[in-house]
Amino acid sequence: MSGISRIGLLTAGGDCPGLNAVIRAVAKTAMNRYGLEVVGIEDGFLGLIQNRMHPLTNESVSNILTLGGTILGTNNRVEPRRYPVKINGTTEVRDVTDRCLEHITHNQLDAIVVIGGDGTMTGTSHFVRQGINCIGVPKTIDNDLYGTDITFGFATAVAVATEALDRVHTTAASHHRVMVLEVMGRNAGWIALHSGIASGTDVILIPEIPYDLGKVCEFVVARSRRGKRFSIICVSEGARPRDGDQVVKFIDPTSPDPIRLGGIGQKIAFDIEAATAIETRTVSLGHVQRGGSPVATDRVLATEFGDAAVELLMAGQRGRLVVMKDGAVTHIPLEDAAGKQRLIPLDLPLLRAARNVGTCFSD
Repeated sequence: MSGISRIGLLTAGGDCPGLNAVIRAVAKTAMNRYGLEVVGIEDGFLGLIQNRMHPLTNESVSNILTLGGTILGTNNRVEPRRYPVKINGTTEVRDVTDRCLEHITHNQLDAIVVIGGDGTMTGTSHFVRQGINCIGVPKTIDNDLYGTDITFGFATAVAVATEALDRVHTTAASHHRVMVLEVMGRNAGWIALHSGIASGTDVILIPEIPYDLGKVCEFVVARSRRGKRFSIICVSEGARPRDGDQVVKFIDPTSPDPIRLGGIGQKIAFDIEAATAIETRTVSLGHVQRGGSPVATDRVLATEFGDAAVELLMAGQRGRLVVMKDGAVTHIPLEDAAGKQRLIPLDLPLLRAARNVGTCFSD
């Protein structure tokens, strides 16, 4: 009924714990249950552009469930509609969609399972409009993909950030310092919120709630006066002060997502020490949050998502995104997630719970 016998599979965007678990689930479900051929597309959309693909087998996807990263490789700098091409020594940006479509046809791909985040789904929606049957699987440690309650990779990133916050707790207490830990998340504060709550962090600063430095300083000084001679602050990289801007680490004009955030933790630490005279230090976790073996929750979720993607294809669905809604795996139109981000709603019950146990958001 689906008319599908050969599918492509790619991972795009930033790497993430659980990618290999999805690759394994998609490939094994497709091959073992439905007898499909599965082709791995290398390095995300770059593999489509350069026609770099290879067949996947049961052997090649075995024993990868626990591995971090992706055996297919990935790329977060390539957008087929804005691909830099050198012509007569000059670099020009070209739309190479036609080249991708030729390679899809040449490799006889009836459909493509695309594993990625919001930027990847935005790019994939363009192929859907070109008539290519694509099924999306939501990936990002930031948990900011619109339409799904959770993405795989998020639980592992939270576990890493929580352990780091637990560890800086002891050194902060020993030296009577304020310790500021900066975590990833871009414009969404999900990692900071969850790891901050899990570790009992004193102050959590997220992009959705612009912070008031004066209130942060009042909070840590009040703790010190009560005998709590240290404070832990977890800040999301996209946090910004009231009437201020996010801290931009650098701008990469060659990337589809040119703004790279980073440095807000260092700024906050400097500002707090200057205002309070309390010794303050900062730690930036950076890509540590992306690496390593996925936790059990992400392995299970990735397996569910990968299996669901193949089942959607074989049921004749087109242009869908696998999502988790209200505890159940379901699907939505892939284009619904394109160009959007899932931010923390200000009426989230978890925010209320954090405030009720004494967490400061500085608002």
